[in-house]
Amino acid sequence: METTDIYKVIERMAALIRSEERKRCTELGIQIVHFQVLDYLSRCNKYSDTPAALTHYLGMTKGTVSQTLLLLERKGFIRKVPDLADKRMVHLQLVAEGWEVLRQAYPKDLFNKAAEFLEKNCPEVGDAPFIEALTALQKAHKSHSFGLCGTCKYFTTKSEGFFCGLTGEPLTKSDSEKICQEHTVP
Repeated sequence: METTDIYKVIERMAALIRSEERKRCTELGIQIVHFQVLDYLSRCNKYSDTPAALTHYLGMTKGTVSQTLLLLERKGFIRKVPDLADKRMVHLQLVAEGWEVLRQAYPKDLFNKAAEFLEKNCPEVGDAPFIEALTALQKAHKSHSFGLCGTCKYFTTKSEGFFCGLTGEPLTKSDSEKICQEHTVP
């Protein structure tokens, strides 16, 4: 398959996903960017739940992200929590209403059908080609990987549990399964 064909396939996949997300968001009275923020906050770890990390992840301006966060906070979907060590920094958290809107907006049936199709028709494929394509796009874009904490070169397992080799802080199992802005491919 030629490079241009791969681009067209990835672009079409993204368009189909966004179309389904837009449909669901419209039904819920939110915009696609609201869904993207809620989705990110549901998957990020404690190093990545800040407005700055969100801005970087979405590739949007600080102003757009700031206005989006204000609206989501007013709607009762998120809350801002001051950092205990640095009062200038805030962490973003989904609240129950945000989790519920995200659950309703997430096009899980679309992904389930695609996964079933792949399992039935191409069981040997797995998720590796998708991960490799994402990695290639991130490298071409020169962006952070925002990968899973447990797959980072700084992720460390000791007898006492999990640790971040970059910060030296202990990590929970839940932390290790979330995305991190500091992720570095081993």
